[in-house]
Amino acid sequence: MAGVNRRRGYDSSGRRDEARARRRRIVLAATDLFERRGFHVTIAEIADAAGVSPETIYKSFDGKSGLIKDALDQALAGDDNDVRVADRPENKAVDIEPDPRRKIERYAATAVPRIERAGRLMIAIRDGARSDPALQTLWAQALQQRLDGMTMLARHLSESGTLRPGLTVDKARDTLWTLISPEIYELLVVRRGWSIAEYQDWITHAMIAELLPDLAT
Repeated sequence: MAGVNRRRGYDSSGRRDEARARRRRIVLAATDLFERRGFHVTIAEIADAAGVSPETIYKSFDGKSGLIKDALDQALAGDDNDVRVADRPENKAVDIEPDPRRKIERYAATAVPRIERAGRLMIAIRDGARSDPALQTLWAQALQQRLDGMTMLARHLSESGTLRPGLTVDKARDTLWTLISPEIYELLVVRRGWSIAEYQDWITHAMIAELLPDLAT
């Protein structure tokens, strides 16, 4: 009986692994199509690219809006592990960094790869939200999540007394929210062809100059 139980355990684990691999395959296929063609791509086209049936996608993701949400979540995180972005080691390192200039450099080093992975998906969601109510909600949530993250950094800088004199937390937050945005990414990287290294260098120097002018030497 013990052997039977072990066999059942292996079978159960194998099915979970297969389901996770299938889900990853669907998300990767959907991400590619959403980035290239926007939200107009159909479930049937995504299913064909992923090698699954449309019914599998509807059951697994609750339709196209649910699928693009999962794709965005994974792009922002960089994987499908169930760990919040804020709780990941690279982001914790930003929180505890005592030097303000180094804190901003660390922040840029985490934020730029995130916008590189998720920027085109965010553009697809933004554009699709103009006509799709479900995407309007998702886009509003994405904007609020970004704003919350920028607020945390602005508060850290304010509490350590390193914000430029006269600069409020709200203004610092809004500056960060603007600089590290899908719109700026779209203009400089997608449309003007900047490399990610050039984009990160510009973002880093812009944040330092706007928030810590006395340290921008």
